[in-house]
This record gives sequence, C-alpha cells and structure tokens, in this order.
Amino acid sequence: MLLPFTTDPFTAPTDRDMLPSERREFVRTHRTCVFGYRRRNDGPAMSVVYYVPTDNDELLVSTQAGRGKGRFVQRDGKVGLCLLDERWPFTYLQVYADAVVERDRCLVVDVMMAVGERMSGEQLGADARPFVEAMADKEDRVVIRCRPYATYATPPRHLAGHDQAEGLTHWVSGTVPWDAPDPS
Repeated sequence: MLLPFTTDPFTAPTDRDMLPSERREFVRTHRTCVFGYRRRNDGPAMSVVYYVPTDNDELLVSTQAGRGKGRFVQRDGKVGLCLLDERWPFTYLQVYADAVVERDRCLVVDVMMAVGERMSGEQLGADARPFVEAMADKEDRVVIRCRPYATYATPPRHLAGHDQAEGLTHWVSGTVPWDAPDPS
C-alpha cells in the first residue's frame, strides 16, 4: 500500500546522528530524492525525482521505460537515493537499495497519481485518473521498486545564531542497515 503524502515531514535532530528508526521515518515522510546509478562510462547518473514510500518500506519511482534509470535497473539493480529535506537547515539521507522494474499498469497509474499529489501538495480527484492513465500509456511508464538495505545520514548544520564558527560541531555518521534496531 502506498503511504499518503504528509505535510509534516520528520525533522532530523541537530545535536546527534539519527537513530535507525528516525532514518526510516525520514524516508517515509519526505518526497524528493536524487536517484543515482552507476554508468558504464563517466561518473554516476543522477536525476531529481519524486518517490512514493509504501507501508512495507519500499520506495517507488515513476519513469519512462526508455529512460536510463529503467534500463540500468534491468541491467544491474543497485541504486542510491539521496533523499532531500526541503527545509533549512538542509539535511539529506542516502538510501542504498536493490531495485527492479515493474510494468503492472495499475501500480504505474497509482504511483503516478501519488506523485501528482506530492508535486501539487493536494490530493488528485478520481476525475484525474483517466488523464494519468493516458499519460502512462503514451509515455510507456514503469515503476522502479526500490528495496532499501542501508542508509547513510548527514546532519543538518548551519551557522545561524552563531557569531562565529566556534562551538559549531560536526560528527561522523555511518552506514546503517535498513532494519537495524535503535540502540538501547
């Protein structure tokens, strides 16, 4: 089941690293990411996209079948998503995932409807569905289903409220398995 769009995304703590449960909540309550994958030549390919989380912690991305994202996933299946917090102080959470391409038309249209809601900030009415279905067919849309297996967090840090950089702290984060428990 697709999770609904939230207007109140998780706010990352500014005084410590995010707990594993907080990382998962960040993923569930945000909507944009940089979708990255390896290229045969040059550096990694990256695209800013909307994603839709599911109740079983998958991240769904809509794309055209002929685009690089879909072709790559069929060839390799390992992707990175850099989830963006749209509020200042800016933070991000990188998600490492196994990915597959899904062609189920109902899922494709459901994800496109959910992306439309995230883009507009409003629920789309049922009257929009026929137009979205036609767009899905015309653009040969697919869904990339991403199953996270690890995350890497970067804390939100800035100088606001500080006369100088003295006292500003940073810490080292690390890669954490997706299903890691919080420390006791």
